[in-house]
Amino acid sequence: MGKPNTPSTNSGFWANLRESPSTDDFIKGLWRENPVFVQVLGMCPTLAVSNTTMNALAMGLATTFVLLMSNMLVSSLRFFIPKQVRIASYILIIATFVTITDYMIQAISVDLHKSLGAFISLIVVNCLILGRAEAFASKNTIGKSFLDGLGMGLGFTFALICLGAVREIMGNGTLLGFGVLPGNFQEWIVMILPAGGFFTLALWLLLFNALKEKRAQA
Repeated sequence: MGKPNTPSTNSGFWANLRESPSTDDFIKGLWRENPVFVQVLGMCPTLAVSNTTMNALAMGLATTFVLLMSNMLVSSLRFFIPKQVRIASYILIIATFVTITDYMIQAISVDLHKSLGAFISLIVVNCLILGRAEAFASKNTIGKSFLDGLGMGLGFTFALICLGAVREIMGNGTLLGFGVLPGNFQEWIVMILPAGGFFTLALWLLLFNALKEKRAQA
């Protein structure tokens, strides 16, 4: 086995910095390859924490941060990580940024940290993050990996907010804690329960697929 710091490795590393990314690397995560509405990834946090818009936004931004930073670090180290331990290395990188995120959320708001609970730590095993590290960041430049992580993260956040807004409005009559429906509105308690998460996700998937088919036929 050769040493990691070989001339070919060094030349590949500098090429990794020079290659220009494309805006498509960013845009695809928002719509064409949306993690939730297209790839149906990260269903555990999507259904569990989307009972309010604030929880959905916080989880989406936390996941985006971890995805963005881990993508960049995996890409920058892709010529130095042996293939035999790449998955373990990716998980270690992801877990490091999840720990940072956990402490940041706790420092910003203890109540929000309690609301998200164990799902912050479970970002480590989110198949979206590990999947992007293995399928994209480990094979592409830092710039491309940055845009891919940002696009996928914001696409994930967008999907969570779509679910969280509907569930909070219908289940509590509020949006981000502010009342948006008349006082005589009868809240649909089921919407903030686990069953409401599945129901709302099914409706969004139906709408998203209908829009995709309509766009393809146009």
